[in-house]
Amino acid sequence: MLFYAVGELFQTMAVKRAKANIKTLLDQRPDEVTILQDNRAKTIKAENASIGDIIQLKVGEKLGLDGDLISENAFFNTAALTGESKPDRKSKGQTVLAGMINLHSVSLIKVTAAYTDSKLSKILELVQKNATSQKAPTELFIRKFAKSIRLSLYFCFCNYCITLLFVDNYLFTKWLYRALIFLVISCPCALVISIPLGYFGGIGAASKNGILFKGSNFLDAIAEIQNVVMDKTGTMTEGVFKVQEIVFKPEFNKEEILEMVNALESQSTHPVATAIRQFAGEINPNIKLESVEEISGHGLKAILQNKELLVGNFKLMDKFSITYDIDPTSIVYTLIAVAYNKKFVGYLTIADSIKPDAKETVDKLKALHVKITMLSGDKHNVVKFVSDKLGITDAFGDLLPEDKVNKVKEIKERNESVAFVGDGVNDAPVIALSSVGIAMGGLGSDATIETADIVIQDDMPSKIPMAINIGKQTKRIVWQNIILAFSVKAIVLLLGAGGLASMWEAVFADVGVALLAILNAVRIQRAEF
Repeated sequence: MLFYAVGELFQTMAVKRAKANIKTLLDQRPDEVTILQDNRAKTIKAENASIGDIIQLKVGEKLGLDGDLISENAFFNTAALTGESKPDRKSKGQTVLAGMINLHSVSLIKVTAAYTDSKLSKILELVQKNATSQKAPTELFIRKFAKSIRLSLYFCFCNYCITLLFVDNYLFTKWLYRALIFLVISCPCALVISIPLGYFGGIGAASKNGILFKGSNFLDAIAEIQNVVMDKTGTMTEGVFKVQEIVFKPEFNKEEILEMVNALESQSTHPVATAIRQFAGEINPNIKLESVEEISGHGLKAILQNKELLVGNFKLMDKFSITYDIDPTSIVYTLIAVAYNKKFVGYLTIADSIKPDAKETVDKLKALHVKITMLSGDKHNVVKFVSDKLGITDAFGDLLPEDKVNKVKEIKERNESVAFVGDGVNDAPVIALSSVGIAMGGLGSDATIETADIVIQDDMPSKIPMAINIGKQTKRIVWQNIILAFSVKAIVLLLGAGGLASMWEAVFADVGVALLAILNAVRIQRAEF
């Protein structure tokens, strides 16, 4: 029982460490905020801010409290809350939540909720209260088995006393010795320490690889998964806008046009403009733009070398009667059209890029004979484009959160286990419904991380098949220990009852098997996945 207590202590420590890592992952609230008092900026502790205070949020800063936007408009990175890659444009009076990151220009926000009442704070409280460790069914059985150790004493007593009634020439020391052998063999040390230690090893191996299991029961559950259903944005894609392709007509110099577009886009704070600037690099100082004008909902217009330069969507081309020979609706990405000197130059495609290990993830899941389905709220043609590149045959777009829930319900109605992988707050309901919920912890929403059973810290989808392999390996080692312990004990018990086993065999059946099981359990710590 002392061995059992040590094994339980090891696992409890592992789960507590995983919970602490999850809490650290979630608690990204800024400690300080800048508020305006008498038109002067003052930095105070976020927890000391009051409802009605005006927060001055600089570019790149994360909002620490919920509030209403006072500035005319602002762009926020909401990936941690929504899971979608496109930055959210907020207008005056709209609600902004703690956890959003200001992307462009200084913004003013009026606090509407205290620090402890913000969405982020409430989620942290839920984590502390509800993210408790849970035991695997195998462990629960062994725990009950260990509590029945008194049965060993009863068998020992029977072996010692009842034989007195039936055996001729009864020798006290002989049968006492046999009873003690029986008692030593029947001690469940090998089981009660190696099983918790096996799960401890699995949780530890997963944590070492950036995968947090909230309980050992999820190691068993992930090992039996038949279907993996995943979100697209932020899960299999980066969740950040990037230039994908440049398609200019051959009569134009690609480098020169791109420099002109970069110079004009530097006049805008739109996220698409940011993506172009990041792609094109430094602005050419020799390009002198005149009469720069931003046409709301269309794009930018400027005069360069007495010629008109237009950069924006195809509505801008129509507005200035620029003819073009492509069908914008046939291209899945966001398009930025370019016209110069009243001629259509071409376009740039802006899109969320696929993660480098996404294809590898799909291939490994297929090798594990796991069915793969992609669900997304993005446009269906975009989802199909991504799924085709990754080799996923079942992919659905234009879905609302309730649509995702219904899709997972359909799979569960076939009596098949399903794991859902997501990162946005809209994924939290379907993660809660699935057999195993997996959250992307880097940019994942706090609600999703809190609801999930497994958290992938670095947002790498290749950790999904790794988690399945860790679960399978852990379960394999646990059952190896159970079979080893029961088999050896059963054989030596029979030999001991017949007087064919000495105390040496009894000690091996107990302590020796326990040591072998422990060595087998710690093997998972060095395993490659």
